[in-house]
Amino acid sequence: MGVEKVFIVRLFAQNKEDKKRVEKALSESGLPTGKNDTISQSKFQFEDFFAFYKSLTQRTEVQKIFNTLTDGKPHLSANQLVDFLNEVQRDPRLNEILHPYADIQRARDLIKAYEHNKYHQQRSQLTFDGFLRFLMSEDNPIVAPNKLDLCDDMDQPLAHYFINSSHNTYLTGHQITGKSSVEIYRQGLLAGCRCVELDFWNGRTEEPVIVHGYTFVPEISAKEVLEAIAESAFKTSDYPVILSFENHCNPRQQAKIANYCRDIFGDMLLDKALDSHPLEPGGELPPPSLLKNKIIIKNKKKHHHHHKKEETVVEEGDKSEPVPQGNGEIAHAPLVRHSSKEETSSSESESSSEEEGGAEAEGAAEEARETHAAAEISALVNYVQPVHFSSFENAEKKNRFYEMSSFDEKQATTLLKERPIEFVNYNKHQLSRVYPAGTRFDSSNFMPQVFWNAGCQLVALNYQTLDLAMQLNLGTFEYNRRCGYLLKPEFMRRKDRRLDPFAESTVDGIIAGSLSVSVVSGQLLTDKRTGTYVEVDMFGLPADTVRKKFRTKIVPNNGINPVYGDEPFVFKKVVLPELAMLRIAAHEESGRLLGHRVLPVLGLCPGYRHVGLRAELGLPLPASLLLHVQVKDYVPDRLSELAEALANPIKYQSDMEKRAHQLAVLTDDTEEPRAEPVRRPPSYLGGVTRPDNNVDGSPNKVNTSVEKIPNETDTSQTTDSEKPGQGEKEEETKWNGSGNTEEDFTESLEALLNSKVVREKRAELARKLDALRRKNQRTKPVTAKFFVKRLSTRNMSEPAPSEDAPAGGDGAERELRLRYHHAIYAALEKNLRNEQQQQMKALTDLLESEKKDILNKLANSRKEDVKALSKKTNRDKDEILRIKREIHSQDLRAFFNNCV
Repeated sequence: MGVEKVFIVRLFAQNKEDKKRVEKALSESGLPTGKNDTISQSKFQFEDFFAFYKSLTQRTEVQKIFNTLTDGKPHLSANQLVDFLNEVQRDPRLNEILHPYADIQRARDLIKAYEHNKYHQQRSQLTFDGFLRFLMSEDNPIVAPNKLDLCDDMDQPLAHYFINSSHNTYLTGHQITGKSSVEIYRQGLLAGCRCVELDFWNGRTEEPVIVHGYTFVPEISAKEVLEAIAESAFKTSDYPVILSFENHCNPRQQAKIANYCRDIFGDMLLDKALDSHPLEPGGELPPPSLLKNKIIIKNKKKHHHHHKKEETVVEEGDKSEPVPQGNGEIAHAPLVRHSSKEETSSSESESSSEEEGGAEAEGAAEEARETHAAAEISALVNYVQPVHFSSFENAEKKNRFYEMSSFDEKQATTLLKERPIEFVNYNKHQLSRVYPAGTRFDSSNFMPQVFWNAGCQLVALNYQTLDLAMQLNLGTFEYNRRCGYLLKPEFMRRKDRRLDPFAESTVDGIIAGSLSVSVVSGQLLTDKRTGTYVEVDMFGLPADTVRKKFRTKIVPNNGINPVYGDEPFVFKKVVLPELAMLRIAAHEESGRLLGHRVLPVLGLCPGYRHVGLRAELGLPLPASLLLHVQVKDYVPDRLSELAEALANPIKYQSDMEKRAHQLAVLTDDTEEPRAEPVRRPPSYLGGVTRPDNNVDGSPNKVNTSVEKIPNETDTSQTTDSEKPGQGEKEEETKWNGSGNTEEDFTESLEALLNSKVVREKRAELARKLDALRRKNQRTKPVTAKFFVKRLSTRNMSEPAPSEDAPAGGDGAERELRLRYHHAIYAALEKNLRNEQQQQMKALTDLLESEKKDILNKLANSRKEDVKALSKKTNRDKDEILRIKREIHSQDLRAFFNNCV
């Protein structure tokens, strides 16, 4: 049994030119290319397919990356692979103890796994084929593997999770003219949905049905739906399922529904509260871990308070109310979208104490029977009791964790805009459900991220419509083992934390992130010969959301291996990375979606990563993209250099030394010393920190040039006309800070020059110079004198070499002096900068003190002027105020003149 060659060609290409590419790739990989040839499965193993894939897609962009890493060599060494893993593929924010750096053993393990050439494998070398295998392997994922596993803490209260939820689950299409299906419940639950909706109506045969009231939607059996739920509820997830009942049935059929639930669900039904979490105000909802394999009923709770009130549940046989009977007559009812029970029947559910049970009946027996029937289904309700929402203050006052409210998207949006912080706080301890507005007849969806930002747990969507909102929902709940529950960020759970969903600045205690994404290339995006492009969007808080901004160029006529190579798309500041999701979508040039992927920003792995795309339904596709991702903590522009120095101190110091060495070309030792001193604040590093590139001189000479700077200001060298006056001396004393004179500064410099680190470096250099000279004396070449004579007459304008200069032509002593010169200079510069910081602080304190004194003097002077003015003039109040303003302006000008 084998695979026909024609099938392979059609699988990858439809266009004639692309088919030729596929046939050529088959030929280059050694596979049959005849028109009717068949490839046997035994000869079409993964290695054969990989050779065909590499030939078809070429992967020239990966070859460029590989060549950059190897400096053009045909293989990557183990050490080079370690550098690649640590410098390119590693998240710089990871803790080094919890997440150690890759070592040589890790590199060898990867080479052993992905390098199939035995020769290179034995030498710990990775060829291009092995490198490509690694980039496409499970060892190089785009998302941290633990994100796909059950990584969230499942012991938090139920209100602390986002719960995958469905709206009008029974529908397969349009809200008014669509169809209903029992199968859709199975598919939704198997896909990870944990909250489904059931609209119960009276059936014509005394059997309750599920139907969309007042529409043309056909009915389905309520019993069959409950059986489908029992069959599929816990196939893919053990965590609890919430059944959201909209009950329009009379008491008899309500009783049947309750009995069906008990009989069909059995032990799966949570028909009473847990002993550890009683239904008492002030408590908390139980965690999902305690509710495994449990079905929770959400239905109007019955309370035994008998106020006379208009009946809201229609009795069977009552001809005065247009209740659909499931016999097709509902088609003649007005075509009005029937809203959720919580939206239209607020009088039924004002609160637990206000809900009314029992209908007006003609006799006591009838009233008792209906009350008992209502109590049957009410007894199944415990932790999810729907009530009418009145206000956040009322909910906080009652503090009933087991009560929840439902909002359509318009109501929820109004609350979010007007009371965002209170909405977030409400969702910390109570459940809320948000569903699409009744005007969405086409079963379209709102963006769920809007209400996730407020902490709403049950954001219900129309599962039958695979629009952008549903794609985002499916992609988000793909993580945490698709269990249907995602733990909300900590600041959305803790009562002592405050979150404004509209925050634009960094939230207290949350480190903002920065993200850069480069779309390098695509592989097998489509079998059509068409242009393609890729869009990169981010969803999160309003401040983090970026849509329709980042898009690659269109690569024409190539759906097999387009290479984009655009500039990176930079998300400079992500305020709340925990709540942000990245969406990568590939499109045809016409705009048709080819595939997409939703990725959590907090779980992204940096470096070069392949991303497998998903279809609208969330199913994996053969198409993939190669991305280059860079992640880091957000740093404002003004602090970026400082942050880089703190993050990579060795690299920073190396760069400083390299720049100093480059500048040394312009500051050669042949420069004559200045005749006149330049007066400067003690903290100025000018000539002190200037690199001295006298590599032929000893370190003592370098230090001597530094020590002479204070001596240049000796007053004995100045004439009488150049001597400053007494006032200048006092000013200079103040200028040096805290009464320190330049003589004090001279002493501090000498102390710095004689520091322990500098002395050790000098001593070490002296020892190595002695050893080198002794070695040179023993191995001095015969031709040395000849080269010395030739070089000595090369340029008579150059200074003669010192006696300590190396006699040998190899320059070993010169290199040694140069190396230690940089080390001594770096140590001295560090000491001087520390001293500079201390003296700058003293100068700043002195400046602030002088400014304060000047302001006090000006204030006192102004008071005296105003007082004198009041005594000498009899002018009116306005004139006096005008004169006061003039005096104030004069004082300000005087203050600025003094500062200048």
